Amino acid sequence: MTGLFAPLELRKNVTARNRIWLAPLTNMQSHADGTLSDDELHFLAKRADGGFGLVETCAAHVAQDGKAWAGELGVHDDAMLPGLTRLAARLHQGGALVSAQLFHGGLRADPAVSGLEKWSASEHTEDGASCRAGTEADIQAAIDAFANAARRCATAGFDSVELHGAHGYLLSQFLSTVYNRREDRWGGSLENRSRLIRETVRAVRRAAPSLVLAVRLSPEDFGQAKGLDLDETLDVARMLVEDGMEILHLSLWRSALNTKKRPDAHAVSLFRAALPSHVRIVVAGAIWSREEAEAQLALGADAVALGRSAIANHDWPERIRRGGDIQRPPVAPETLRGEGLSENFITYMRQWKNFVAA
Repeated sequence: MTGLFAPLELRKNVTARNRIWLAPLTNMQSHADGTLSDDELHFLAKRADGGFGLVETCAAHVAQDGKAWAGELGVHDDAMLPGLTRLAARLHQGGALVSAQLFHGGLRADPAVSGLEKWSASEHTEDGASCRAGTEADIQAAIDAFANAARRCATAGFDSVELHGAHGYLLSQFLSTVYNRREDRWGGSLENRSRLIRETVRAVRRAAPSLVLAVRLSPEDFGQAKGLDLDETLDVARMLVEDGMEILHLSLWRSALNTKKRPDAHAVSLFRAALPSHVRIVVAGAIWSREEAEAQLALGADAVALGRSAIANHDWPERIRRGGDIQRPPVAPETLRGEGLSENFITYMRQWKNFVAA
């Protein structure tokens, strides 16, 4: 088994120094207009300095109508370029590769922060909020928005972009049999439901060929990801390789568990067997210890992406390298400040049960 600290080549001349990555983390720290703040830069830079091999941004909206929460990073306008350029340069200074997670909220966008009506694959009402069905013009505009956002990231000096096709956001909504009830070329069969994410991958590849292209998928239902079938997701992943995907990011939430559809099989092993060896697989899901991370590599993952463990331990890679202790929740607010979290981020983390000490 390859070790966590072995370099990982993503593409010729693009190599991560190790296999420990920072997962995309909602942090509520960007300015109201989506531009990078000093707080967000500080948080991400501490992770680069702390030894992470690749650092991802939070989910960053590619279009104003896809913005889902306050304090969300934007990649939707050229006005974002100075901040994105500053971010890429600073994280490279820390030794990390830099990736932006490109995102559209779809039915989970919030008109209160976007100022615009929300839309998705089909008309839908959930938790008292409704969205309309997207038109052909909406869908094409979203594809163009992802491509333009990727072009900005390339201009800013990023190494990679990741399309957020997980967690029940727009690309995942089109894949879903729950959220997508269309009867045109964008709905019905898997071929049609996967059309949006496939065309988006192709458009991003054309717009920013210099960037390593990753896609994050939820393999099956969990939380807001609904209407997903494990075998369909395996088929989607195979299709996306044909379209230019170079990294598959599996969002598992609890990576120690096998799949629900096949209780005797782990998602990493299934996707590794389904995809060509040159396609890298990174996995996220409640990885706290070195042993848990190494277990994912043993299953066939090429890298692990850390979320909450990285929030509590900005230098997780260096801590495990020297055999140090890993901080676990509940974590005192003053400790989180020392880990680079702003007050806004600490307040947000209080929504995660027992993460922040009282």
